[in-house]
Amino acid sequence: MPAHLPPPIPLDLLVVAPHPDDAEISAGGALWVSKARGGRVGVIELTNGEPTPHGSPEIRARETAAATQELRLDWRGNLDLPNRSLEHTLEARRMLAGVFRQLRPKLILAPYWEDAHPDHVAASALVDAARFWSKLSRSDIPGEPYHPPRILNYFSIHLRIHPQPAFVLDITDALTAKMRSIECYQSQFVTGRSPAFPTILDDIRDRARYWGWSIGRPYGEPFASREPIGLSGLDIL
Repeated sequence: MPAHLPPPIPLDLLVVAPHPDDAEISAGGALWVSKARGGRVGVIELTNGEPTPHGSPEIRARETAAATQELRLDWRGNLDLPNRSLEHTLEARRMLAGVFRQLRPKLILAPYWEDAHPDHVAASALVDAARFWSKLSRSDIPGEPYHPPRILNYFSIHLRIHPQPAFVLDITDALTAKMRSIECYQSQFVTGRSPAFPTILDDIRDRARYWGWSIGRPYGEPFASREPIGLSGLDIL
């Protein structure tokens, strides 16, 4: 694991985010729910998200630290790969595979594989490749071989598309913490923006309301899966 990252700890849930704030927007509820149920949760960002019109690396770092506290994350790191030109290179794959080996997450959440944002598409492919590399023996990747059991994909989608999720997670109890964590990113969602309705924060809340409506609950987050999801009994439904 790169030296600038925090010391590794075993995680139940790891969200891989292309930029700071992607995890909060798309999976903040899942992080809060998992933490509330006793899980160890973390986020690895691939880039620092800069440049942006009202941000800087220092501002984004402060905002990320505040959001981390809101969601009570156990671990958070950043690989410092290039923003706006993220690619699933062999070196990036090796770095992320090393993170997987040392954090040993039981579940990984990655961006949905189809999007207008090239960084999001690259991040999705990078997670798939790093998951495979993580299990390789006789390699120079740090840590012992480990194959993360499952990847799910969160909806961080700029395209005007409406994919069918594999399931929707009830985040009703987590909604307040999720929105507070997103509001920490003032440089991205408040500074320099018109207060006219609907704001970006309104849009995020309304999407959570829609997905909650789809399962008969106040708020929800959708997740996709390329692989079948097994059930131990129909009572789970």
